[in-house]
Amino acid sequence: MHKPNRLFLYTLPFWGLSLSAQQSSIYTNELRDFDRAVTLYNDKQYQAAQILFEKTKTENREMEVQADCAYYIANCAIRLDQMNADELMENFVEDYPTSTKQNQAYVEVAGYYFSQGKYPQALEWYDKVDESNMSVTDRDRYNFQKGYSYFSAGDKKQADKYLNKVINSKEYGSQAKYYLGFMSYESDDYKKANQLFEQVEDKDKYKEKMSYFQADMNFKLGNFQKAIDLGVPQLPKSDANEKSELNKIIGESYFNLGKYDKAIPYLKEYHGKKGKWNNTDFYQLGYAYYKQGDYENAITQFNKIIEGNDFVAQNAYYHLGESYLKTGKKQQALNAFKNASEMEYDVKIQEDAYLNYAKLSYEIGNPYQSVPEVLGSFLQKYPATPFKQEVQTLLINSYITSKNYKEALALLEKDKSAVNKPAYQKVTFYRGLELFTDGNYQEAMAMFKKSIAEPRDAKITARATYWKAETEYVLDGFNEALISYKQFGGSVKAKNTPEYKNYSYNLAYTYFKLKEYENAAKYFQEYVSSAAAKGDAVRLNDAYLRLGDSNFVTAKYWPAMEAYNKAIEMKGIDADYAFFQKGISYGFVARNEKKIEDLTKFVSTYPKSKYADDALYEIGNTYVTEKQTEKAIAAYDRLINEYKGSSYTAKAIMRQALIYYNAEKDEQALVKFKKVVAEFPNTPEAMEAVSTARNIYVDNGRTDEYAAWVKTLGFVDVSDADLDNTAFEAAEKQYLQNNTKQAISTLSSYVAKFPNGISALKANFYLAQSYYADGLETNSIPHYEFVISKSRSEFTEQALARLSQIHLKKNDCAKAVPVLKRLETEADFPQNVTFAQSNLMKCCYDQQDYANAVVYADKVLANNKTEDRVKSDAQIIVARSAIKTNNEPKAREAYAKLQTIAKGELAAEALYYDSYFKNKDGKYEASNTAVQKLSKDYSGYKYFGAKGLVVMAKNFYGLKDSFQATYILESVIKNFASYADVVAEAQKELDVIKAEEAKRNSSIQN
Repeated sequence: MHKPNRLFLYTLPFWGLSLSAQQSSIYTNELRDFDRAVTLYNDKQYQAAQILFEKTKTENREMEVQADCAYYIANCAIRLDQMNADELMENFVEDYPTSTKQNQAYVEVAGYYFSQGKYPQALEWYDKVDESNMSVTDRDRYNFQKGYSYFSAGDKKQADKYLNKVINSKEYGSQAKYYLGFMSYESDDYKKANQLFEQVEDKDKYKEKMSYFQADMNFKLGNFQKAIDLGVPQLPKSDANEKSELNKIIGESYFNLGKYDKAIPYLKEYHGKKGKWNNTDFYQLGYAYYKQGDYENAITQFNKIIEGNDFVAQNAYYHLGESYLKTGKKQQALNAFKNASEMEYDVKIQEDAYLNYAKLSYEIGNPYQSVPEVLGSFLQKYPATPFKQEVQTLLINSYITSKNYKEALALLEKDKSAVNKPAYQKVTFYRGLELFTDGNYQEAMAMFKKSIAEPRDAKITARATYWKAETEYVLDGFNEALISYKQFGGSVKAKNTPEYKNYSYNLAYTYFKLKEYENAAKYFQEYVSSAAAKGDAVRLNDAYLRLGDSNFVTAKYWPAMEAYNKAIEMKGIDADYAFFQKGISYGFVARNEKKIEDLTKFVSTYPKSKYADDALYEIGNTYVTEKQTEKAIAAYDRLINEYKGSSYTAKAIMRQALIYYNAEKDEQALVKFKKVVAEFPNTPEAMEAVSTARNIYVDNGRTDEYAAWVKTLGFVDVSDADLDNTAFEAAEKQYLQNNTKQAISTLSSYVAKFPNGISALKANFYLAQSYYADGLETNSIPHYEFVISKSRSEFTEQALARLSQIHLKKNDCAKAVPVLKRLETEADFPQNVTFAQSNLMKCCYDQQDYANAVVYADKVLANNKTEDRVKSDAQIIVARSAIKTNNEPKAREAYAKLQTIAKGELAAEALYYDSYFKNKDGKYEASNTAVQKLSKDYSGYKYFGAKGLVVMAKNFYGLKDSFQATYILESVIKNFASYADVVAEAQKELDVIKAEEAKRNSSIQN
């Protein structure tokens, strides 16, 4: 309703009674002061007059004079606004009840208050007046003034009563009709108001003011053109508030007539109620812009409706969505249509908005719910929609394009109709890939099997078979993997898949794992000869290495060396290994001189290689074979001195001892044997050293000396040696035959009887392995710990790896870290070093040791052979550590690198931070693009999707789009309650935006 903020009132004359001195018939000098007082009173010099009246009243004893003085004194008090004015007048009435001025006093006081605009006080005195004791003229004046006083006091009923008494008065009739008309206008009785206004419209002083009311009334009666005709001429004559209201009346009238171009300038000039626009105001101006094709301005107005939930808001959101579509802003359009589709005020608009929301969800992705769910819900709600076929087609396609395979699968499991079978096969396949990437191999296997079981698309079937083989391989099911790889290779569509390029390589590795080396060599050769291998240097390099190994194991040394040479030429990963293996191979083709030459060159070229100690040991052994014992001893010495932690140290010393023993240099031999026993007790070498030393002592008749020495050795009990060996031999047999239960029983018995027995080290290792294989990992711990507590042996590295695995599985980083640190420094196999470093990285991060977490992550990343999955873990550790330590530049760099290699949830996290940093840089559009990609390609990862939406809201607010910002934040709060931290952040941002919007919308709208 358009009503003015103030009433249009006119200056009303004060029709007080003329006052003259009431003199006695006999004029006396005593009344001169009274006459002077009356003169002063008529001249409005009330203070001076009051003083003279009080003097006269005191001095004159005439009752009539005293009454007149009391009357004037009270009137002066009223006009001087004295505290006791009403009391003086009451006293006058009480003290002089027969005075002729009593009724006149009430009228005059009421009239005075009326002239001062003090209508409540006026009414108090009017109520005392005796109407019957008044003339017709005084009565008209009395009725009008009393009616107007009630009007001003808001008592319309009483005002109507008194004003109607003078409606036909010549003097007061026009005024009475005006105010009666105004009261009818305010009561929405426009017919009566018009009748009354028309009766006074010939009066110029009312005509201008009535134009506003008549314009408003015609607008409300639907007479829009007449409202315009009355309102436009009135605009230049109106004050600021009237102009605002008239602009609204004229603008909305043009709007209702469909003349939107003419409506816009008037609607813009409206200033709102108390300076604030409501949703209807924003909608009308926005819709007018929309109808003119000015979509940017339409968007600006529509998106100010941030809390609407009514018919107007639904219309606004719908047309906001259309405006966004017209300007190519599809994400914003999606949000607007979603909002309109959730309101039920206009069901046709609701359905159309829902359809647009569903189509846009398919096209650009949906961060709130899966696209299949949106499309399916639309079909469920509107089964008779004329767009049913189109939406069904989109639904099927969305299962793939949305990449939200988890939720898509849930929907497909509920509807296994024939039309959905192709989609089901694809979704189970891609869901399997997701699970495989995340390391959930058992669940991935189940998905691949389901996909294969629905052979609707031969290409998908082939790919699912390939990844089933990959999963079986990872789970150490090499026989099963071999069958699956062959099934893949036999598929007619296999060559059309992206997986086929690595088929020969993976098949070869499977044969390699099964120790079928000839077949492995065949397929490694097939792979290195393929075109695919040329574009993958890392895999090609590895294939040459394994080709060499396969030929080496099958004694095809010349082909092996050829393959190793190819790997060496590539100068890639494990070039040192190829060099070493090539040198070793010469020994098997009776080229010991070349073997020594190549291995010597190897040690010089790769002094820090894991195989340097192996090479020196082999050099020494080869010199022994060539009977160059001095050179052999020198080679062993170099190994012992330069590689003190080597697992070959004990063997090298033992070899030296045997050289001396065979040369009958018994004392030198004994020194070496005793060195082995002292430095490597309880090892097979120590046992052999004791046994061989015994022969020397026996041969030299020094058995007492031998007995004395042996008694000092805690791990040798000569009397029980035969029993010891017999017991271990029986236990070992069960272990080697993979009879796990029996092995555990016999090995446990051996360890209990011979805790420091000859084979205690090997027995503890075998027992630990047996427990581990039987799933009794906790039982294996003390036995692995026994192994790693002894001097380094052939079992140390495996024991360290297994023990660390067990602790990690129990999430016990405190126990895992020291074991992993030893594994990192002592391991010979590169994969164990990588395993140790990657898990040290994770443990340090979990223990909030971010600095060391980054150190280990950098080590992992520096290894070119590290798998992408592990590199992703390393990059995420670097990135998260940087975030935790507020090192934003490093975090940016790490997340950027992570984006290039990550898959699954890590890719979602990297993409979220890409949007996060772009928002911080003020690149709002680019940040939104990243969030859209996150919601489209990684919608299954709801946590980062929700966080991305908060960033998107910040972007939109940065782009001055408060509707989008507000709507997105409210959606996050509504839809992601399980993520308390995200909801809290969204609420905080929403509070800020609403506070700012409240300030803005309360200002004058232009």
